[in-house]
Amino acid sequence: MAKPPYEIAALDHVVVRAKNIDSMLAFYQDVLGCPLAKHNEPLGLYHLRAGLSMIDLVDMNGKLGQAGGAPPGADGRNVDHVAIRIQPFDEAAIRAHLAAHGVEGDEVKTRFGASGDGPSLYLSDPEGNGLELKAA
Repeated sequence: MAKPPYEIAALDHVVVRAKNIDSMLAFYQDVLGCPLAKHNEPLGLYHLRAGLSMIDLVDMNGKLGQAGGAPPGADGRNVDHVAIRIQPFDEAAIRAHLAAHGVEGDEVKTRFGASGDGPSLYLSDPEGNGLELKAA
């Protein structure tokens, strides 16, 4: 089996879809102690610091939440994707490695994560779970 062209540095962030954003923010901030790092109001996206990683809450009533399908429940999912911080982020090498395994990724974009803005690429595992490879 071919070794990936990068090393996994850390878990960058997990994105959780929230039906009641106020109760979710209260839980993650007040109960778990995750401070707000950034709020992307136009998208309804809250970035909460969780040590060196982040937990992102997506308001299901916001632009991003409405674009993600059914809300959490019997017909919907709570976790949108898990982001894995990698280094180095060599797009050509990553795409070649994924292609060798029959996996496609979307276009590379600059996105915000636990280590700030940087390039990332989304893909899915064999069961459709969302993953993001993010530059360290």
